[in-house]
Amino acid sequence: MCGVSALWTSDAIALATGGVASAPFEATGVAFDSREIGAGDLFVAMPGEFTDGHKFVDGAFARGAAGAIVSQPIEHPHVLVADVALALNALGIASRRRTSARIGGVTGSVGKTGTKEALAAALSRWPDTRVHKSVKSYNNHTGVPLSLSRMPEDSDYAVFEMGMNHAGELAALTRMVRPHVAVVTAIAPAHIEFFASEAAIADAKAEIFQGLEPGGTAIIPFDSPHRDRLAGHARELRVDVVTFGMGAGADVRAREAMPTRGGTLITATLPGAELCFTVGQHGDHWVSNALAVIAAVQALGGDLAAAGLALAELEGLAGRGARRNIHAGDGTALLIDESYNANAASMVATLAVLGREKATRRIAVLGEMRELGSESESLHAAIAEPLLAANVDFALLVGPGMAALATALEGRAEFRHVADAAAARDLLESLIAPGDAILVKGSNGVGLSALVDALGAA
Repeated sequence: MCGVSALWTSDAIALATGGVASAPFEATGVAFDSREIGAGDLFVAMPGEFTDGHKFVDGAFARGAAGAIVSQPIEHPHVLVADVALALNALGIASRRRTSARIGGVTGSVGKTGTKEALAAALSRWPDTRVHKSVKSYNNHTGVPLSLSRMPEDSDYAVFEMGMNHAGELAALTRMVRPHVAVVTAIAPAHIEFFASEAAIADAKAEIFQGLEPGGTAIIPFDSPHRDRLAGHARELRVDVVTFGMGAGADVRAREAMPTRGGTLITATLPGAELCFTVGQHGDHWVSNALAVIAAVQALGGDLAAAGLALAELEGLAGRGARRNIHAGDGTALLIDESYNANAASMVATLAVLGREKATRRIAVLGEMRELGSESESLHAAIAEPLLAANVDFALLVGPGMAALATALEGRAEFRHVADAAAARDLLESLIAPGDAILVKGSNGVGLSALVDALGAA
């Protein structure tokens, strides 16, 4: 295949899934979205809630698919299975079984994707090291087996993000990934609609420890009020516990953290080592993420000095802290893109980052936070204090859920409350001026990413 090593052969796929191959083929990648198929990929024709992947088989092969996993015969090379979703799980499990890579797993209420990306970058910084990682935020019951199935057999390290909305979901994912190191970034009231309490969220996040390999390490946030609860779950499973944080007593601790123009300069103490490095992202939450990464690198046997270099080179991800200058009148304004998701903890953290920006005006575009259940009004209203503490000059509140924050800000700050992202865009485009710093933050379903794209294209 033009010198590209096969990730999967039809025989290996059939063996892993219990299916039957129609003809020999080799695949160099795996995808279940036909729009993401590249030349040589395996197309997994997943059933969906609203459509069926089998409808897109011809399109996948037109884009260059080498073969497909299907549950009904097709005219193209394929492996026929009884259940495509179960076959993808089996393929992921087979991929994990055949590798000798050291595996890191990452979960948490906030910071999962950024920490996953930073850990992969930290492990990759050492020359000739092969590191595989989850792409995007593929962290659920389909994304995790897909990410596993894409892992080259000769990887040195792999890093997988795992998420959940309900109890029991992480337990299933972590037993598939079988990490050597499992990181919990933070506990916050994300998805609290589906849980009785924040402590119940901590219990669900601690499920990631259930899949740890013998001799594995649980890495938990020292400064969290749920630290002892998380540690208790880990110790019940007889795995090592390493804590990270700012507080005295943390195993991996930021002895000093000094904000700089390019991020934060951190002096960290670790078991048997001290490391001075810069994390190239802004905010206390990134200090915490960086400490978790350093703890994981040490536990995985990676190179700490190389990890420090990688953290200094980090750039913000689209929707998760990416920064860019945009046109504003006869000058430019700074746009901070945090549009991918939001909960109470991440709102507070990113507002603090905005508050540190030297700008003519600080503008916060805040979309409603979803899946908060009966606590939605109180959690939205509570954003008022950190918003005021950040010296925000104007707040643009988006979505019905922001009504509680609008009430809390009445008479205390300049703001507008609009129904949706389209209305926010119309207002914001006429408002921005040179020298402004604009934070855009909200739950993904609010659609603020389209607003970010529009501002960047203007």
